[in-house]
Amino acid sequence: MKVLVTDPIADAGLDVLREAGHDVRTDYEIEGEDLLEAVSDANALIVRSGTEVTEEVFEAADDLVIVGRAGIGVDNIDRDAATEHGVIVANAPEGNVRAAAEHTVAMAFAAARSIPQAHTRLKAGEWAKSDYLGAEVNGKTLGVVGFGRVGQEVAKKLDSLGMDIVTFDPYISEERVERIGAELVEFEECIERADFVTVHTPLTPETEDLISDEELELLEGGYLVNCARGGVVDEDALAAKVEDGTVAGAALDVFAEEPLPEDSPLLYVDDIIVTPHLGASTEAAQENVATSTAEQVVAALENEPVMNALNAPSIDESAFPRLEPYVDLAETAGKVAAQLLDGRIASIEVTYEGDIADEDVDFVTASALKGVFSPLEWQVNAVNAPQIAEDRGVDVTESKTKQAEDFQSLISVAVSDGEDEVSVDGTLFAGNDPRIVRVDGYRVDAIPHGRMVITRNTDEPGVIGLIGTVMGNHGVNIAGMFNAREAIGGEALTVYNVDGEVPDAAREELESDERVIGVRYITLNGQS
Repeated sequence: MKVLVTDPIADAGLDVLREAGHDVRTDYEIEGEDLLEAVSDANALIVRSGTEVTEEVFEAADDLVIVGRAGIGVDNIDRDAATEHGVIVANAPEGNVRAAAEHTVAMAFAAARSIPQAHTRLKAGEWAKSDYLGAEVNGKTLGVVGFGRVGQEVAKKLDSLGMDIVTFDPYISEERVERIGAELVEFEECIERADFVTVHTPLTPETEDLISDEELELLEGGYLVNCARGGVVDEDALAAKVEDGTVAGAALDVFAEEPLPEDSPLLYVDDIIVTPHLGASTEAAQENVATSTAEQVVAALENEPVMNALNAPSIDESAFPRLEPYVDLAETAGKVAAQLLDGRIASIEVTYEGDIADEDVDFVTASALKGVFSPLEWQVNAVNAPQIAEDRGVDVTESKTKQAEDFQSLISVAVSDGEDEVSVDGTLFAGNDPRIVRVDGYRVDAIPHGRMVITRNTDEPGVIGLIGTVMGNHGVNIAGMFNAREAIGGEALTVYNVDGEVPDAAREELESDERVIGVRYITLNGQS
């Protein structure tokens, strides 16, 4: 498959792609119409921060499966458009965590001790020893804005140097923060209590200019370090507050506009240190993010879960071997349930019973939704299935119970039109052998593959013979049959695995018999 790489990544990443048998094309200057043409037949796109992956890119790339970001930030990728087009967006959050954290710590020390300023003057022949009185970090308070991977790593490093840590992050638990030795506080308190503030948030509409005049006033006498994303700090306000002495100093590695314009006020304030986006610029970090991104692209192209997908559920690498068989089973159960329901789907419920209830099943649920919508949507996958459900106004419920009456693990997918409901239950037999074991409460033992016919009929002699005869007359070979009934003489349900397509005429002939209540022809695994 074709992998287009439009920003430079380490050769180690390219090697991973080529060793997997993919056609790797690199073009680090491409943009505009040339980019749209190049991506039109690409199956994967790998970028860093230099390529803008817009809605137009996704519209031009019908075969695109994944966009891999060799790094953490994905501000340059339209994730909503990616989701709408069923394209996975994945980043490499671990690869440069250490490098970014180390650069943040280095910038904090450089700002506190005026290292670049003293270096520059000494190189110019000045012995300016008396002009610089630095600040120690021991005993001071560090305010960490954003307590993700990098923020936590910075906190650990500076905590070991004697700093007290406070943090603001609306998306983390107090328990997790306390485990690292920090205190979770509100945003204003985090800034006000800090002697040093480090920033580790993505750039979003909510975080743009998050730290501006009012926040910098709260930081009076302190230091600000931003090695995360440009635009989170109001650069004009920061330059003014450092210049007038409100803030003691600042160090920035990222900027709202990059490269930093020559007229930026940040360049003309002596106590502001700037570096040209070097946070991830270590040899180890570049190799790590390249190989991590490439491995995720390979996984996506092999139709396996992507570990760091940002717009789709993912599966932890250690859990993948346990959950992999259930992914296809859930999708199949969803397909069968959707094709059995007459009306418009108003709600979907996915239930997990037994051992599987202990697992993180988000990806399995997304696969069930994919199965439900596959007969209805031309292009649906685990990425856009949850969005399709939302767009269609379909209520989705996920439930778990450790109790499983007859099986070690059981997945049930139930679809409803608001009045009628159809449920399909599946499990795995020994050797991860998938089976449909209940349809609407009827106990069966059906192989979920290829083509199936599901009939409801009265439980009386001759009906199964009739069905077999009609199928044979229309050239349909029955490969397997699984029968269940409510009670003797009541209603029965039978699942037939068949080798060929069942013509409409065969179904019409069956339904013309008053003993046959309903006939459904089900197609799976790409059959028609």
